[in-house]
Amino acid sequence: MAGRPESPLDPSAGPVARFAAGLRKLRAEAGSPTYRVMAQRTGQGASTLSQAAAGERLPTLPVVLAFVGACGGNVREWEARWREAAAEEAAVPRAQDGDAESPYRGLARFEPADASLFCGREKLTERLFQQACSRRFTAVFGPSGSGKSSLLRAGLIPRLQHTDDPALRPAALRVLTPGDHPLRTHEQRLVPKDADGDTWLIVDQFEELYTLCTDPAERTQFIDRLLSATDPAARLRVVIAVRA
Repeated sequence: MAGRPESPLDPSAGPVARFAAGLRKLRAEAGSPTYRVMAQRTGQGASTLSQAAAGERLPTLPVVLAFVGACGGNVREWEARWREAAAEEAAVPRAQDGDAESPYRGLARFEPADASLFCGREKLTERLFQQACSRRFTAVFGPSGSGKSSLLRAGLIPRLQHTDDPALRPAALRVLTPGDHPLRTHEQRLVPKDADGDTWLIVDQFEELYTLCTDPAERTQFIDRLLSATDPAARLRVVIAVRA
């Protein structure tokens, strides 16, 4: 996250690009801390913070507040700016008939809200759904850029949310990336929700356990917590995505 230059932004392109440009300016004014350092300060994943300033889509408010806090910014001011940008983005006219929104996201991942645009992987989504439902721990492997994150977020998650089988309906769906301190950051999210059904943990970018986490003991403890899902009594199901 330190050496790769960020792609140029055109703030006049719209509210998302303008908001991302503001985040970049804030980070520069804070001395340009690396995203790894910012992740250590916030508990958010380094890649999540980097994506917030990419200008591809408006980040969520919790990510924005973490980003701003890591840079010493005024969180109240930035919350107001985020709400303004979100309202402006929502007011942008959608594509009309005959001019449909492009389903292509370039290098950006698809999110659950993009499920209707996530086309061409229906068979793979269904295969993953069936395997994940028949096992309590499932791993998805693939090279960088192959679409693992999109498959989980815009494929598997909507499929789980709309299943007709009450026994498979999740009590909760939690998406996380390990980051520098996976157990310290996500310990509460590893506890199943006190409700009927299993809590599903979708662990994206699992390789961060080895590329970002430098504490072998914490890494082992985090993995052990995930593996506990193999016991039905744990009321957890885990799906991980790993860069091959």
